[in-house]
Amino acid sequence: MNKPLRLGVLAWEVAKIDSLEDYALHLDRLVAEGAAKSDLLLMPEYACMEAAAAVTKEPDPSAELEAICTHSDAILAIMREAAKKHAVWLMPGTLPRSEATGVRNRAPLIAPDGSVAFQDKHVMTRFETESWGVKAGNPPGVFETPWGLIGTSVCYDSEFPMLARAQVEAGAWLILVPTCTDSMHGFNRVKISAQARALENQCFVAVSPTVGDAPWLATLDENHGCAGVYGPVDRGFPDDGVIVEGKLDQGGWIFATLSPDTLEEVRENGAVRNCRDWPTIVPSAGKNAFSDA
Repeated sequence: MNKPLRLGVLAWEVAKIDSLEDYALHLDRLVAEGAAKSDLLLMPEYACMEAAAAVTKEPDPSAELEAICTHSDAILAIMREAAKKHAVWLMPGTLPRSEATGVRNRAPLIAPDGSVAFQDKHVMTRFETESWGVKAGNPPGVFETPWGLIGTSVCYDSEFPMLARAQVEAGAWLILVPTCTDSMHGFNRVKISAQARALENQCFVAVSPTVGDAPWLATLDENHGCAGVYGPVDRGFPDDGVIVEGKLDQGGWIFATLSPDTLEEVRENGAVRNCRDWPTIVPSAGKNAFSDA
């Protein structure tokens, strides 16, 4: 019997920030709310970009990225302190960081003792490559936690089945998806993908978005989505696979208690065995011939 995980997933409403201290206070308040009911907290991709307003003169995407990269060590220290203070496992969203070969979009998972491991975003959006020059990061990996192995697919990564599949085959039973989408098209792509990954792999997938309008920022000016946790579409789970879901474009936490034991049961005794039946070899498509027979 595996230990159940109390998971908190945030729809982060972007706030107007005047200093890094303001960002620290905002993060601390959100972590305090979530930690009261959770063992592990998931926050959105690029949520820390709200702090760019404190160190830039006017909305400008390049200046905002440069500002956050410049202060990334200080921001990471703020994130680590929040996890330690509230004794919680924390994925505080993603943090752009300048590396020797370029900027990477990195998702830290911080343990209650402040130790940290990273999962990079692996597939970049057009904006990230064409406007920001953000580089593809390390390939999919898994985090070791008290609840077993957990994976992360950052936003656009969730739209590519083979990335999540690699993590599931490595032992992940839960995939965390921090996301930042500025349109309903973008959010629905991530949500539909998250539900598909949960169905395909008979696993849990959690989605955490930024929400709200922030015209004082170029990077987080418009944000859409809802927090959600999705699971298999089979016996023992909701008919649509939705474990819990927040309200669209409304900030706040949602919570779910999850156990890998329920996945082992459905993978073995479900009406279908999507996870087990995943083809090891995908054949090339040929042409189906017509005849008069």
